[in-house]
Amino acid sequence: MEREMIRKSLDDGTLDEFEERVDEQAEFLKDEIRERRLDNPDFTVGLEVEVYAVGGDGRLARVPDDVFEDCGDGLNKELGLHNAEINTSPTVFDDDSLRAQEEQVNETLDEADEALGRHGVEGQRFVLDSIWTVPPAEGSAEYLGSVETDDGFVSAENMRSDSRYEAIDNYYIDIAGDVEIDVPGASLRFPTILAESLATSVQPHLQIPDSDDLPRYYNTAIRTMAPVLALSTNSPFLPPDLYDDPDASLVDETYDELRIPVFEASVNPPGEYDDKKVRFPRDIDKTVDVVDKVVEDTPYSPLLSEWDDRTDEGYIDEFWEFEYKRGTYWRWLRAVIGGEAVGDNDERSVRIEYRPLPTQPTVRDIIGLHTLVSGALAGMVVDNHPLPSLGWREARDSFYNVVENGIDARMAWVDRDGDVTHDKNVIYDELFEYARLGLEGHGFDDGTYEKYVTPLRTRWEERTTPSVWKKERVREALEDGDSFEEAVHGMQREYISRTDDHETFAEWI
Repeated sequence: MEREMIRKSLDDGTLDEFEERVDEQAEFLKDEIRERRLDNPDFTVGLEVEVYAVGGDGRLARVPDDVFEDCGDGLNKELGLHNAEINTSPTVFDDDSLRAQEEQVNETLDEADEALGRHGVEGQRFVLDSIWTVPPAEGSAEYLGSVETDDGFVSAENMRSDSRYEAIDNYYIDIAGDVEIDVPGASLRFPTILAESLATSVQPHLQIPDSDDLPRYYNTAIRTMAPVLALSTNSPFLPPDLYDDPDASLVDETYDELRIPVFEASVNPPGEYDDKKVRFPRDIDKTVDVVDKVVEDTPYSPLLSEWDDRTDEGYIDEFWEFEYKRGTYWRWLRAVIGGEAVGDNDERSVRIEYRPLPTQPTVRDIIGLHTLVSGALAGMVVDNHPLPSLGWREARDSFYNVVENGIDARMAWVDRDGDVTHDKNVIYDELFEYARLGLEGHGFDDGTYEKYVTPLRTRWEERTTPSVWKKERVREALEDGDSFEEAVHGMQREYISRTDDHETFAEWI
């Protein structure tokens, strides 16, 4: 059935029917917005956390299907056989919500590790990290590059068997050929999009009660992405066996956040930047713009609802094809319509999905970023902060400066007085201040800020992020005479050990 579905997905007639349905459903959604049917009484928050598994020796390890069956809806399959994703149930954004989110992630991780103990290899566990660097025994290139060809269709041997993944993969191969990734020290070519599974991320979600306010939140969020990412960079290295000829100079040349170029290269076809599927998002003027942007986006691997036996999602099934297309609208920030009803809130809703953040060393760190993003957006929008007046190009350039240079990057910001500044002391003073104000406005006590946000402030004060720490450890090991591979692998194993011993990364520094 999956092969037949992929074949139909590649058919021109399917694309025509798919786009016709998307257009019709888009009009339905724009009517929903205009009639204020997406309004709700509360802000709500939710979270996606991507992880990967390693064996007792620290090497990347495949996750048996039985693990997902044991864990139910809390743990979901992801692209690679080594990947998994934790999805929290949304909670109303109040003093109990962030603790509830933290408890959900911890409970799911514990349950997942117990399931790995029953079904996985000896010592297998999940890791909170952004890019794995210790490959399985066959090596990174073999793991990511092994494929099977059946009746003209290509499938990666280490990709989860899923019609959506395989359809996207074969669609990409059909229009673009191999995936090419060029980063400092490595020029890579892979036969499938499985290269994307090098990287993992966390995605905070924030539901906006008044749908008319979405543009303000959306455009503000775009301009916070650079400084928030700069605090959280966590992927300066690929697996060493993917580099051409690595030496000590690579530690200085590598980017602080390789996850961004890896993901962009893995699913972006060749062409101009503004035609890319994964890119820095444009501003919106009206809430309906988030619908139009999906409609205008290049379609990937179109599927039709009647081919999917999992269509039982309530409200979202009323716009199944649109939602499927939105799922491949891979901007670093995007809007999501429809979701789980929470308390007095309806499943008819609209929220922001904040996508540029790498998975952090600990659950507390992840919730800290969730808190910082949600609090800062709430505080800045309510106070009518002029940050949205920062030019879009300056915001985009700041983001990619951070990708390359992390906490040391040049960033642009508009301060509360409406002046453009590149002074990072001003940027972070305001970011943290408005996070506190946003939390206070939703009834949080000071303890929440201290518990979740203060450790992130420590990163800024010490100018040390996970990427900075990783580079320092590798540099020290190279100076002590280790090979590049030994240095990176040693750093990685120390990183994993420290994630077990500390509640926050700030405790390491």
